[in-house]
Amino acid sequence: MRQYLDLCQRIVDEGVWIENKRTGIKCLTVVNADLEYDVANNAFPLITTRKSFYKAAIAELLGYLRGYDSAAQFREIGCKTWDANANENEAWLNNPVRKGEDDMGRVYGVQGRAWQRPDGSSLDQLKKVVDNLSKGIDDRGEIVTFYNPGEFDLGCLRPCMYSHQFSLLGDTLYLNSTQRSCDVPLGLNFNQIQCFVLLALMAQITGHKAGKAYHKIVNAHIYENQLELMRDVQLKREPFPAPQLKINPKIKSLEDIETWVTTDDFEVVGYQCHEPIKYPFAV
Repeated sequence: MRQYLDLCQRIVDEGVWIENKRTGIKCLTVVNADLEYDVANNAFPLITTRKSFYKAAIAELLGYLRGYDSAAQFREIGCKTWDANANENEAWLNNPVRKGEDDMGRVYGVQGRAWQRPDGSSLDQLKKVVDNLSKGIDDRGEIVTFYNPGEFDLGCLRPCMYSHQFSLLGDTLYLNSTQRSCDVPLGLNFNQIQCFVLLALMAQITGHKAGKAYHKIVNAHIYENQLELMRDVQLKREPFPAPQLKINPKIKSLEDIETWVTTDDFEVVGYQCHEPIKYPFAV
């Protein structure tokens, strides 16, 4: 929590106002933030200075890992965060490649599970990484990237947290995740949960111990219509100790994640928090 609050305070104190053309809302912005999460000691990075609905963040991660391309698929597993970008983004609504209601296009998990090669075949990046790590192989390129500039016009949103690189040192697995842009009051709550759970899950299904997850944010910002709530409410609250996360030990493979795992297979223990804060969301 302290590193999260320090970043929020840094943006309030040092941020520069930047016009955001996509949303039409100004952002108070800083460049470069480095966060880390202690997965080995199960210090689950759940926001405590406001209520955090962690299951939606985990549901979104499961959708990415399954390669979902429809907001309806995400809703079915407990995540509504893609409804607006799929159905209210004016540029996407006018894009001729959009297939209809709830279509997200070729974003996030689609790239991770079905990257298009020039010959028309597809590459399953995630499966390659899982297969290698399960054999104890780290070729220094155990990377899943969602960032495909050649297909930006084929999806409703460029990926924010776009790259995940796994490193195996002995029997301990580490993760470095890179994020180009972060809505700190809203998005970071999800993003840090997902970094933590991604490393914990990948370690579990590949037979390794989890180490630390390192999370780099390039552009960290607070929207103008979020600033008062952050500065005058959330930053004045004292954080509670970090809770712990329990993951169903029966999850043993990528196929399990693809077929039967739900948010009920994840339980947070010892979570104390302040009242919810309803931050506005910029589409």
